[in-house]
Amino acid sequence: MTEIDESTPPYLRIVAELRRRVASGELSPGDRVPSTRQIVREWGVAMATASRALTVLRQENLVQAVPGVGMVVSGSPPAPPARARAEARRGPAHGVTRDEVVRTAIGIADSEGLAGLSMRRIATELDVPTMSLYRQVRGKEHLLLLMADAAFAAHRLPDTFPPGWRAQLELLCRLQWSIYCRHPWLAQVVSLTRPLMAPNAVAHTECALRALAGCGLDPHTQLHLVTALANHVRGTAVNLQQGAEAEQDTGLTDDEWMVAQADALGRLLAAGEFPHLTRLSRSAIDLNADSLFEFGLQRLLDGVAALVRR
Repeated sequence: MTEIDESTPPYLRIVAELRRRVASGELSPGDRVPSTRQIVREWGVAMATASRALTVLRQENLVQAVPGVGMVVSGSPPAPPARARAEARRGPAHGVTRDEVVRTAIGIADSEGLAGLSMRRIATELDVPTMSLYRQVRGKEHLLLLMADAAFAAHRLPDTFPPGWRAQLELLCRLQWSIYCRHPWLAQVVSLTRPLMAPNAVAHTECALRALAGCGLDPHTQLHLVTALANHVRGTAVNLQQGAEAEQDTGLTDDEWMVAQADALGRLLAAGEFPHLTRLSRSAIDLNADSLFEFGLQRLLDGVAALVRR
């Protein structure tokens, strides 16, 4: 076994710790292992590193993906003890609060995306009858609204903003980006043509409009600028969930997938039909969701500055 020290790559240190938890019985067969996002939070690593660690564990057959549940320790769980643990967590199954329902739904969506979210799944997590959830939420559409509002509420707007419209808009966009990175499913819930009636999300629009209020722009221009900025953040964030789902399906990070496609790309470019792309492919260009967000944000703010000057 490889000796683990500070020189060991982060993903291997995570693999070693999760192996230890399984070997010690801290994680039993059938128990859910930390998701990629939980690993990111616990170890402070990038999403790609977390995904790579889980990929190694899958290749070792130590963990397996279970539809509707997530990544679990391989093997069959002892049903009675698992049930007993659930009952100990919840106590009597006489009902839950709305906050519990929303918090549980967010946890499922964070780990598995919206595809893994259902009222039945939430009820299973809370160890209550599915129909009891409808005392707190009217249905899935209402639940998604509450989840989105809670996600924005957990990342509160600052009490004071920096001076200047550009600094204020940049702060808002970065805050929104951090919320989407924390909850990749959220980009699929937010809509620009049918805005969410979620107070904590609407507050972002209000702050953005306030930042532009003294710039001499007409209302039409103000609203379109604010919407364009929000659309840039949300539109770029859509790729976060798609990337996470692709990693789960293939077991490959984006970088690993690109390496696997090297031969196919080489054959595509060898024909000589794409000279500009061929030239760029020889350069060390790091293109990812973060760089796209940053580049697009600055160019949009440059455009706003031109309008304000004019």
